[in-house]
Amino acid sequence: MAFQAVFKRVERKYILDEQQYTELRKRLEGYMTVDKYGETKICNIYYDTPEHLLVRRSLEKPIYKEKLRVRSYGVPKPGESVFVEVKKKFKGIVYKRRISVKLDQVAELISGRSVGCKDTQIENELIYFMKFYKGIGPAMYLSYDRIAMFGNEDPELRVTFDRNITFRENDLLLESGSYGRTILPDGVRVMEIKITNAMPLWLAHMLDELKIYPASLSKYGSAYTIVTKERIAAEKPETTEVKNKEKVISCA
Repeated sequence: MAFQAVFKRVERKYILDEQQYTELRKRLEGYMTVDKYGETKICNIYYDTPEHLLVRRSLEKPIYKEKLRVRSYGVPKPGESVFVEVKKKFKGIVYKRRISVKLDQVAELISGRSVGCKDTQIENELIYFMKFYKGIGPAMYLSYDRIAMFGNEDPELRVTFDRNITFRENDLLLESGSYGRTILPDGVRVMEIKITNAMPLWLAHMLDELKIYPASLSKYGSAYTIVTKERIAAEKPETTEVKNKEKVISCA
């Protein structure tokens, strides 16, 4: 399957309610077209160190950040191809490099061994990434239903709408399918505008008229924040109980 292996672009995110989404889709008619796949379920496994270094660094909003994920379009079956990709962001510019491998080759590649990919340069970059981040492994499953559109005059202009953003920390296998908890309420979508040049004026005017403004949102970061807050909340009663016991002992 032919695919784009290297990306360089600006990506801007927005959070839309149902009304904003419906109205924007109407206004985009004539300017943009839904790609031939229609709505597609995108499944991802995000990889991180045991200390969750990558996601914690990303949440700090540094000038440079990077992440590693394995992605499939739909739930993959044994023997089918998936994408292993590194996504980097530097001063607002997103760089993505990826290779296509068989599902059963992912574990070998993540362990830092070559799987004989045709694009040896990107494969070597991925292997270096794995070796640089010691102990890196699967950390979070994330899936969502995406509608992707491209510009009629400029096909490089892409707009995507994601709903049903679902995550889990267990059963970190793409082939297990999409299940878990959701990040956003029903009807809310994350829109991403992906551009290689300046945003078209007609699109900027639409966003302004509908009061759609940029939002800072990371899907993996949001899921990690949710589970971290829950973990801290669950530990508090135990901490309080331990402190009370220490007070009793010290007074005895």
